[in-house]
Amino acid sequence: MKKRFILVAMTACAALTSANWVSAQVAGGTTTVGVSITESTQLAMGWSVKKTLMGKAVYNDAGQRVGTVEDLIISPDRNVSYVIVGAGGFVGIGRHDVAIPVVQIQDRAGKLIMAGATKDAIKGLPRFEYATDTTRRDQFVAAAEKDIANGKRRMADLEKATSAAASDVKARIDTQVAALKSDVTSAEGKLTELKKATVTHWRDFEAGVSAATARVRKSLDAATG
Repeated sequence: MKKRFILVAMTACAALTSANWVSAQVAGGTTTVGVSITESTQLAMGWSVKKTLMGKAVYNDAGQRVGTVEDLIISPDRNVSYVIVGAGGFVGIGRHDVAIPVVQIQDRAGKLIMAGATKDAIKGLPRFEYATDTTRRDQFVAAAEKDIANGKRRMADLEKATSAAASDVKARIDTQVAALKSDVTSAEGKLTELKKATVTHWRDFEAGVSAATARVRKSLDAATG
């Protein structure tokens, strides 16, 4: 069976020059709409995204399932540029989506094949995120803010406890409060930087915030009073 690349599925998006266009009445005037005969042929040979691609399993050339087609991304020039493949997870939870150039995926006897791919290799690729989708960012920020709030709350509790504490206990609590305050202040600064970043660049600050909030949680565990 002749190999067909997924790019064929959206060839009608490109402007093709051909005669025999269909005309239709639009708002009192005549406007050329629809597809040409050439485009109709291309459409017939192509894939239906809804019926054939979306949710379809992707295999490697050894027959192992490595992911599932979750979306197609069309570049500004209206060519299909990438297939979004999801690996791992369960019903969308914990799934790792990546962008794969369409030329790397082929149709072989009705199966989508990505030669040389493995599930681990796909999971090792940078995660794909929609530029306008802030869900993961919002979840990350909320988790960081929770850690910071827990740190501040524990500091307040410890400071109250020092008023009735013996001198040796007070000294220990003061040390714990100082450590918490330093870590909380650092985490707040890192989180502020992340919040100022654009939707597409917040990941540049993710590691710094993660490390800072991890220190806050460690100090919380050590702050026993």
